[in-house]
Amino acid sequence: MRPYPNLNGDSGVRAYLPGPDAIAIEFVDGSVYLYTAQSAGAETIASMVELAESGRGLSTYISQHVREAYAEKLR
Repeated sequence: MRPYPNLNGDSGVRAYLPGPDAIAIEFVDGSVYLYTAQSAGAETIASMVELAESGRGLSTYISQHVREAYAEKLR
């Protein structure tokens, strides 16, 4: 996992791991969710990776646009 830069300082995201057509997100509560192009859509995954790398807006994007569109809860 890569640490999420959290430039705003108040994100619910702790870390992320991009992969081919997927991204795993670790939240501050320790839970880890896998989002895939199949579960959330390829455009959504691309946006999530971009936001993760920029360090701003990922948690908000997930809560507003992705919600429960994860493929699997890993932890």
